[in-house]
Order: sequence, then structure tokens, then C-alpha cells
Amino acid sequence: MTAEWYVLIEEDTRTTESPDGVELKLHRWMLVGTHHIGQDEAEAVAAAEDAAMNYMPGVLARHARPGDEPARHAFLAQDGAWVVLVRQRHRECHIRVTAARLVHSQEEKEAPPKSLKEKLRSALEGPPPLPKPWTPPKQRGQD
Repeated sequence: MTAEWYVLIEEDTRTTESPDGVELKLHRWMLVGTHHIGQDEAEAVAAAEDAAMNYMPGVLARHARPGDEPARHAFLAQDGAWVVLVRQRHRECHIRVTAARLVHSQEEKEAPPKSLKEKLRSALEGPPPLPKPWTPPKQRGQD
């Protein structure tokens, strides 16, 4: 497999919920963009830096007026990822931009539909056993 480089953009999506009358601000990183760059790692790193300096999160873009420029603080982590704080008026967003190499890709496979006989059998016998959870390769032989 050849090295295919991408720029990944994640946004910190925050939701506020109030269970039992207590306001909770829940943060979750969501992948919002995968941009294919090519086979050049240096080009992907440069594109990631450009995205960190110019990408506008959806929450701010929806409320921006022509000519608005948000405040932006971009941090380059030791692992090469960019963590960016973007502020505009009373809104604040965090994004993470990473240059990443695609190392595995697999298409979805669906099992063939069950026959009437198989449906009746599973109704009588119950559901099949669940697959075993993943374990590290060293521990598989010890079971």
C-alpha cells in the first residue's frame, strides 16, 4: 500500500444538558473533515498548518458577518497535531488538525439475508452468541 496522506479536522462539539437540574457542558471531538492530500508527507503537514490558521468552525461560520475575523490561538503539539482556539464575540470553539497517513481501509460487508428456515430456527433457539471482545495479541493464546 502506498502512503496516502490526509488532513483530518476535528471540532469540539459542546452540548449542554440539565439532568436533575444541574447544568452539564459535555464536550466531544467530532471528525468534520477528511481531506486527501496525496503521497507527500511534507505537503500534508503544510496543508494541516494552513487549515489550523484558516479553518472556520461551523458554529462560528453560521453566525459570522462579512468581514468578521475571529481571534485565533494555534498550538502545535509535540506529536504534530494542531490544537486551535477560535473566538468570535461570545462564541468559542476548539479544533484539532492533524496530518495523518492512511494505513488501512476496508469496505463494509453485509451478511446475506437469512432464509425463512434460519429465521424460524433463530426465533426458537434465541440469538447467536456475541462475538468475543477484542484482546491484545499476546493475551489471545492465554485464554
